[in-house]
Amino acid sequence: MKKITAFWKLATVILCMFSGCSKAQEVVGNMDNTTDKKILIVYLSRTKNTKAVAQMIHKNVGGSIIELELEKPYPTNYKEIVSQVAKENESGYLPELRTEIENIEKFDIVFLGFPTWGMQLPPPMKSFLKKYDLSGKTVVPFNTNAGYGIGSSFQTVKELCPKSNILEGFSVKGGIERDGILFVMEGKKELEVQTDVENWLKKINMIN
Repeated sequence: MKKITAFWKLATVILCMFSGCSKAQEVVGNMDNTTDKKILIVYLSRTKNTKAVAQMIHKNVGGSIIELELEKPYPTNYKEIVSQVAKENESGYLPELRTEIENIEKFDIVFLGFPTWGMQLPPPMKSFLKKYDLSGKTVVPFNTNAGYGIGSSFQTVKELCPKSNILEGFSVKGGIERDGILFVMEGKKELEVQTDVENWLKKINMIN
């Protein structure tokens, strides 16, 4: 009986050893394809929905994350900001950024997050892309919108980053500020978007 008991104990130890090895290999196998790349996540967020998506991405890929801020913030009133942004888009005006990013050349991959404003890329993001040279980098756009989609925003990113490798972007419906629906990335919605973000990152080979 003692021999049988000893046998099963030994078998259990051996099984655990192999199980441990399998788990270790699985962890290594699940390491994402960006472990040797320096990642920057830059986002613009008014109602915090784009910020929430940026944080989801950051949770999956790591790297540095920073919010774009302006020297002169936009009005809090919705109608006022719509009017101001329309004028900026028409005139080509680029608002000055308070945000400064040192040594941007050290980053290999740059995620760009922004809402859709007037069916276009928001002027502050245009300011960022004019200020910083992303040539030779992999650029990944992501977007939140009020249900009308990305408009021309992703195309503008391509135009302003002609020497960058632009990957397939991500877009999701956020709040509808016009109707007083602001932050929506919580509860069931948050969980759904987290899953969508993970699936997208897998599709573009940022994670396995």
